[in-house]
Amino acid sequence: MARSQQALALDYEGLSEAELVDYARQGHQDAFRIIMQRNNQRLFRIARGVVRDDAEAEDVLQEAYTRAFEKLDGFREESSLFTWLTSVTLNEARGRLRKRRTTVGVDAIEAAQKTGAQIIMLNSASAAESPELNAARSQMRLLIEQAVDELPEPFRMVFIMREIDECSVEETAANLDLRPETVKTRLHRARRLLREALNERVASAVTEAFPFLGTLCARLTANVLARLAPIYGWNSEPGQGGVQMPASSG
Repeated sequence: MARSQQALALDYEGLSEAELVDYARQGHQDAFRIIMQRNNQRLFRIARGVVRDDAEAEDVLQEAYTRAFEKLDGFREESSLFTWLTSVTLNEARGRLRKRRTTVGVDAIEAAQKTGAQIIMLNSASAAESPELNAARSQMRLLIEQAVDELPEPFRMVFIMREIDECSVEETAANLDLRPETVKTRLHRARRLLREALNERVASAVTEAFPFLGTLCARLTANVLARLAPIYGWNSEPGQGGVQMPASSG
């Protein structure tokens, strides 16, 4: 009883990544929940960057979480949890993509590009808001998403991780198995390609592209917890509040 009361008193949202991983390994349901809530938005964008479809990206992320959490003991904490989950998500998304189509080669893409185009700095500092800009944000976000979807995958993934998810050059390089110099080059080329379809008015909307919040986030989190329940022996349905501890063996 004392252990259960202590667990119920835990502030999971205030725990560090290492503490959450430790509690997740012990089977604490809310530790898994907070891990997903912290990473859902960024990982959904990455999955969608590969498959370019909202529904399939959600499915990819659900499967990636399930696979990762089933093998959580394999996370050695040599890198961040986000980096590890990104690797699992990318593997799942790319596996699905290989079944659908052949990826366009980078060399052919680069050879077809025009030279000398200006770079549009899409991740610039926030400009002053205006009523006109606020009214157009929804349409602008759709333009951003469509333009990013049209980028060839090698450039699209770098752009999403660097400009939308705001990963560092080093983190992007590690996740995509690239050299930092290659990340910089592809980001440069991605910006040039986007400039052909967009103008400077999209700058303030880019960080809102591909939202995965609210109902979508809660649904995916609940689905993953339901799939993990038989593994950890949780006694009640996820999402009912409180901490669902593993069934006691005695």
